[in-house]
This record gives sequence, structure tokens and C-alpha cells, in this order.
Amino acid sequence: MGGFAVVLSPFNLMLMIVGILLGVIIGVLPGLGGANGVAILLPLTFSMSPTSAIIMLSCIYWGALFGGAITSILFNIPGEPWSVATTFDGHPMARQGKADEALTGAFTSSFVGALVAVIVITFLAPLVAKFALKFGPAEFFAVQFLTFASFVGMGRGSAFKTLASMSLGFALASVGLDTVTGQLRMTFGTTELLTGFKFLTAVIGLFGIGEILASMEAGLAFAGTHARLRLNAVLETWKKLPAYWMTSVRSCIIGCWMGITPGGATPASFMSYGIAKRFSKNGNKFGTGQLEGVVAPETAAHAAGTSALLPMITLGIPGSPTAAVLLGGLLIWGLQPGPLLFVEQKDFVWGLIASMYLGNIAGLIIVLTCVPLFAAILRVPFSIIAPMIMVICAVGAYTINNAMFDVWMMGLFGVIGYVFNKLKYPLPPLVLALVLGDMAESSFRQAMLLSQGSLSIFWSNGLVGTIFGLGVILLFWPVISWAVAGMRQAKAA
Repeated sequence: MGGFAVVLSPFNLMLMIVGILLGVIIGVLPGLGGANGVAILLPLTFSMSPTSAIIMLSCIYWGALFGGAITSILFNIPGEPWSVATTFDGHPMARQGKADEALTGAFTSSFVGALVAVIVITFLAPLVAKFALKFGPAEFFAVQFLTFASFVGMGRGSAFKTLASMSLGFALASVGLDTVTGQLRMTFGTTELLTGFKFLTAVIGLFGIGEILASMEAGLAFAGTHARLRLNAVLETWKKLPAYWMTSVRSCIIGCWMGITPGGATPASFMSYGIAKRFSKNGNKFGTGQLEGVVAPETAAHAAGTSALLPMITLGIPGSPTAAVLLGGLLIWGLQPGPLLFVEQKDFVWGLIASMYLGNIAGLIIVLTCVPLFAAILRVPFSIIAPMIMVICAVGAYTINNAMFDVWMMGLFGVIGYVFNKLKYPLPPLVLALVLGDMAESSFRQAMLLSQGSLSIFWSNGLVGTIFGLGVILLFWPVISWAVAGMRQAKAA
């Protein structure tokens, strides 16, 4: 109650609304991202009190989480890395004239995932903080292995094409400076490759430019150009969402777990989508425009993105890039994250948690009232919108490092995305390996150094053994399913 009293002051309410609007804009622009947006606007908060500053910056974060779904659904361009999985079914829905339904489902699922995560932060902070302390390199690699295994084992396409796509992602992720030995790998004397391929550059190219090239080949036409504006779409979609309650619960659990450990919002969205696809009765239709395929990744991404703040507040360990920026803000404001923060700075901590509740409610209202406006974008002819998308993509790629090299790389990845689309190779495994490959390699090598080269470290305790064992089961799930089905048939015979 004290936290809500802090947030409900007129000045803090105004900062909340401004933060959400700025965040939505940041989320819509490809390449900018929540972390970059918060970092750019951080200096504006130095003259504020720490409580007001963290409320504004956290609301920018919530707005960016909401905004990332907009361009993902309407243009197949992920505004944020965690919105990649939303494109798989969100964009096909938009092309079928269901843009408002997809956006409503995405925003509502985002709200649900974030709300559950805030409840977890409110009531389970001490227990979760103690659990997060148990994670070392072996546990982190086990989580990442579980993510990769779920994609291979739970996918309904060709496992060989999935592995081929993922292998290319691992190769791209290994380019640059080796963080363990300090040696350069596959830079070929190019200074721009010292830091490796930028994930957002690859995503913008693979999905944005690749989609434009495919649309140009199809005849310069948007399948969703004549989308109908249904003002009652929000109510219609809300009537459908309760049918996916199990998917939402599963996605909330995955998201909170990946945010706290911390695995991150991006792998949480991929894992949630893959598991939802496996267990859904319409799993074979995923990728063709299923509302459930939008609900799963959006719920998990927001649950992970929100719960990532928990280890930052309680332990000083940022669970996401944006949480790392906010951690820097705390130190600049003279606050030391940790358990004592709950004792020494009660107004700050509970004001922040209260702003999470109110910020998500305000964010949902703001983005839902603009659903018809977002859907109306599809009425613009493709010959006009395509150059605009190209410019936005180029600006997004350039702003990552302020370098033209990233723009050329975006174009190259666009061609790769187009070729993959023509050859029916899945893009998500490549993107997943690109974003997680470097972290997985570092975790694995650190674990090997700790165990002096013994693989037994991956079942050295109950926690890492359980996670790794679950990953092995998911990896060989098709074989297990085939064996179980064969036994049932033999029994029936």
C-alpha cells in the first residue's frame, strides 16, 4: 500500500504515461531495443528522485515490451529480439485480415505474463533469490542446452534442416573475440567483425528484408492490405483467449523461470512457442496464423522480461540487458542493490513494484486503444510501405553501432533469409543459435575449466542433473514418442 501511495502522486503518474509512450515507440523501431532506449534516456532522470526515475525507466521497459509486437505482427519485422517468435503466427494472421485480433491477443497475453511475474516478485523474492544463487556455469549451460533441445525435439519439421539451420547460427555466433582465451576467430582481418555479428542486425535482415524480397517476388502486394477494422475485435479476442489458459499457464512458468535464472526473454519466447506447438491440438497448423502461436511467446517473453528485475533488486545480478542498464542507474543514484535495499529503501523498492502493476495496466489500455490505428497501417499500398520499411530497417541497423557495415550485413542477412524461405529451411533455429550460441559456449567452457575437463559436472548435483536430463528427453522426444507408439501398437495387436 505504501508503494501505491508513492506511485499515485500526479508527477509519478505523468512519468508513467510518458515512459510507456516512449517505450512503445522504442519497441516499434527495429534495432533500438528496450536496453538502448533506457540507456539513451537514463541521463534525463539524474535530476529526479531515484523513485521517480526508476518508475519512468521501468515504464519505458514495459512500453518497449508491448511495442515489439506491433511491427512483428504487421510487417514481420521484430521490433525487439523476443518478438521474433511472435512473427511466426502473428504476421500470417495480419495477412489474413486479422491484424487487430493478433495485436489484441499479443497485448493481452503480454499483460498476463507480466502480471504473473510481478506477483512472483512481490511474494516470492526471498525464496527466488536463494534459488538464483545456486546457478553456476554448468547450470547456465544446462538451461541453454534445454532450449536448443526443445527446438530440435519439439519441432514438427525436418530435424536435419533444424540442425543445419542451428549449426549456421552457432558458426555465426562464434565470429569475433573469444571471451575465454582472448583470441580472434573468423574475422579474416576485418576490424568490424571483432565484436561478431550483431543479433539485431541479423534479425532485421532475416525477417524484415527477407520478407520484403519475398513480397516483391510475389508481385508487390500485401496479403493483408484490405484488412477490415473491427472495433469489437478486442472483445471478440478476449472471448477466445480463455480457451488457451493452459498455454498461458505453461508460458508464465517458462517465462518466470527463464527470467529469474536468468535465461532471458528471447529464449523463453522460443521455448514457449516450441512447447505450445508440440502440445497444442492445432500444432500442425502453427505458422499459418494461429492465435495460440501469438499467446505463447508473448506471455513467456513478458513474464521473463519482468521477472528479470527480481535478481537485479535482490542480488544485484541483472537478468537482462535492460536490467543491467537499470542496475547502472541504481548505482548512479547512490543505491546498492541487495537484500538490504528492502530494509533501507522501502519507498523505492515497493514504489518500483507498485509501478509494475500500474504500468502494465496503463500500458495495456494505451496499446489496446490504438489497435484500429495499427491495423489501418495495412491499408497503405505495398509500393509505398515497402520503401518506408527498408528505410526503418536501415536506420535500425545503423543505430546499433553507428556503422554502415551493419547496414551491409543487414542486406546480406536479408538475402540469406530469402534463400532459407525458398528452400524451406527454418529461420528460428538459426536466430536462436545466434543469440544464445556465444553464451552457451562460454558457460560450457567455464564448466569444463571448473571440472578439469570432466563432463560429470553436468550431473554433479540434483539441479543441473534435472535440467540436463530434461534437455536430453526433449532432444530425443521424437524417438521416445515413436517407441511408445510402437509398444502401444504391439500391445493392441
